[in-house]
Amino acid sequence: MSPSPVSKTTDRGWIVVIGGAEDKVGEPDILRRFLTVSGGDDARIAVIPTASSLEDTGPKYVRLFESLGAHSATSLNYRTRADTEREDWLETLTRATGIFITGGNQLRLSTVLGGTPVAQQIRRLNAGGTVVGGTSAGAAIVPEHMIAYGETGATPTAGKVSLTPGLGLTNRVMIDQHFRQRDRLGRLLTALAYNPFAVGIGLDEDTAAFISSDNVVNVRGSGAVTVVDVSNLEHSSVADDREGDPICMTGAVLHILPHGAKFDLETRRASAP
Repeated sequence: MSPSPVSKTTDRGWIVVIGGAEDKVGEPDILRRFLTVSGGDDARIAVIPTASSLEDTGPKYVRLFESLGAHSATSLNYRTRADTEREDWLETLTRATGIFITGGNQLRLSTVLGGTPVAQQIRRLNAGGTVVGGTSAGAAIVPEHMIAYGETGATPTAGKVSLTPGLGLTNRVMIDQHFRQRDRLGRLLTALAYNPFAVGIGLDEDTAAFISSDNVVNVRGSGAVTVVDVSNLEHSSVADDREGDPICMTGAVLHILPHGAKFDLETRRASAP
């Protein structure tokens, strides 16, 4: 699923991916920053809680964004593919300055939204300047390729991970969330071994990557973002390995980036805070 083309007269909106479990009570710095780049006091936030099985997820985020000063916030609780054709909800989505996709089950997101008018509109809106963010499952579905599920552990292993199409806002990155807390380095490396085109972004909990229109990753939060750059990968054994075998990868570069650090997706250069 490729990103929508960006016009010469506009900049693509921020893409904000959060590793899950972001602070919502004490000092919600990440969500406040999401609101700021979405327009601050003028922000109109559309919350999509489709990934969550809990009925109060959408209303909770609505109240939270309103308490942070949003002009308005609305929950669009798409539960079936038929819901994605609701014209009133599409109109609300189109008027939004920021779209926020909550956590839960990313396969629920992909099976309900994939290939629908909602998914198409989110791509078009982001290309036209609307901010799109997501936490946990909502972060995983943002790129062209989504990690659907996989095993834990630090070693890349053949057959460790399964991929499915994501929303396709960007094809430059592949995202994994709850990264350090759930020991997911191995599955991100495995996904990158399949096709070393994208940059791997592993998001710790309460940590976000704010990706600007010029493709610079800006890190915020209490943890770190693990960036895996395989642009100079020398060898990957995945094509010859049997399921369960460790994958040999040489030439991969890994960066650990805390709050304030940056990574340029164009030049593949990291900078410290």
